[in-house]
Amino acid sequence: MLFPSTSPESLLLPLLRGDWPLLWCDWPLLGVSLSFDDNFPLYALAGVLAGAVLMLGYQRWKYSVYKIRLAEKADELLNEAHRESEALKSQILLEAKEEALKIKSASESEIADSRRGLLAREEKLDRRSEQLDQQEAALRKQQRGLENSQKRLDLGLRQLSEKRGELDGLEQRQMQLLEKISGLSRAEATDRLMKTLNEELEHERGKVLLKQKKRIAETAREQSRKLLLTAIQRYSSAFTADTTTSSVDVPTDDMKGRIIGREGRNIRAFEKATGIDLIIDDTPGVVLVSGFDPVRREIARRALTKLIADGRIHPSKIEETVEETGKEMQELIMQKGREAADEVNVPGLSDRLLEMLGRLHFRTSYSQNVLRHSIEVAFLSGMIAEMLGMNGDLARRCGLLHDIGKAADHELEGGHPKIGADLLRRNNEAPEVVHAALGHHDEIVVEHPYTMIVATGDACSASRPGARRESLERYIKRMEELESIAMRFEGVRQAFAISAGREVRVIVDSTTTSDEQAAVVCHEIAKAFERELLYPGEIKVTVMRETTFIETAK
Repeated sequence: MLFPSTSPESLLLPLLRGDWPLLWCDWPLLGVSLSFDDNFPLYALAGVLAGAVLMLGYQRWKYSVYKIRLAEKADELLNEAHRESEALKSQILLEAKEEALKIKSASESEIADSRRGLLAREEKLDRRSEQLDQQEAALRKQQRGLENSQKRLDLGLRQLSEKRGELDGLEQRQMQLLEKISGLSRAEATDRLMKTLNEELEHERGKVLLKQKKRIAETAREQSRKLLLTAIQRYSSAFTADTTTSSVDVPTDDMKGRIIGREGRNIRAFEKATGIDLIIDDTPGVVLVSGFDPVRREIARRALTKLIADGRIHPSKIEETVEETGKEMQELIMQKGREAADEVNVPGLSDRLLEMLGRLHFRTSYSQNVLRHSIEVAFLSGMIAEMLGMNGDLARRCGLLHDIGKAADHELEGGHPKIGADLLRRNNEAPEVVHAALGHHDEIVVEHPYTMIVATGDACSASRPGARRESLERYIKRMEELESIAMRFEGVRQAFAISAGREVRVIVDSTTTSDEQAAVVCHEIAKAFERELLYPGEIKVTVMRETTFIETAK
């Protein structure tokens, strides 16, 4: 190698600055001569240092290039991630908008359904308000009528007290006149009359004893025969149900005019005195008596029959006849109650319970007389209890009083089981008797065996052939009325009247009717029955809402 003749310092400094000298080499194999001088070690060191610097610079250049490539790749990755995030963001926003539209549509549909439901309820409330206004007006009219009746009653009482005072004075003057004519005082005349009566009674006593003895013997034979037949047949009753009538025959059409009176004063006085409506139409020879209370209806029928027979029909005569008939009916009611208690051998009943029993004589259930039905249930319950080794007397008492609530169910709120149980509880009847009246229709959990016995006797009495009769047309009409009223309500798909009209089962559409709306529909149907129909006892309304899924495996 041939280097210029320079000092090592002058050669090293250009190398450090990057100025490379030209190296000339003469290789022997190539015919090139190589010469060295005394500064060769310095030149070699400078060459090594220059190679090291060159290598370091190359490494730095390579690292900078690698770093630039990494930065470019990172930028590409960031750009790609940014693009993917933007696409994902757009997709999420699109799905969110679609979901929001679905929620908005469902909310608007639900709001529209709620609005329709509110409008329907508002219409129902308006109709109910109109009915309440009409009822309020009717009550005001009745109140004015009652006030007028009270004024007339007070006037009649004052006149009656005045007449009573006049009669007392007249009676006293007659007694004084009789004492003066007979020459005997009142005490002397009483003693003489009693002596005469005692002599006559002594004479008749023998005849009466013989007559009563013969009657007792005949009664004993008749009763023994009845007991023997009862023991053989175990009470096989076949009575015909009495039918309460609400029509009164009139001899001529002129009598209808007299019943109505001038400007209707007679018919108004009759309706106010009895609480019963008279229906006088073009039907010849018949006047209809209409009223929900069977006792009042019977009083009105008997009073009207008396007035027609007497011929004198005016307000004062009407009030007098109705009052007299009411007293007769009260005595008849107590008599019927005592006869029923004596017939089934149930002693110790209070006067209130005897009166309620007597009222059942004028009440029918599906053409079956309720009092006769109660007596029959009492006999059946007593026989069942005796066969089971239980107390037959207590079972007969439970059976006789199980329907006592029907005598007052038109006056109080609730069904006859609850009303009867409350009535028996207030009259200190045994818990078995109260529970039998409350649960003989399986409305509560049975706690006493006598309740099951009474329920069995009640079913046997009501379901035996001939106990309850009703025309086919009337039965079908009542079923159709129940089902048509239930079908009027929104959401109802089907309605079925079962158990002879005592229960109505309603099926509502599960897709348009919620559980809360089904409860409202059930309540409204029951209220519609109360407003539009007249029926004995209770009607149970059952609303069912269900969803059924059916698949077929092939």
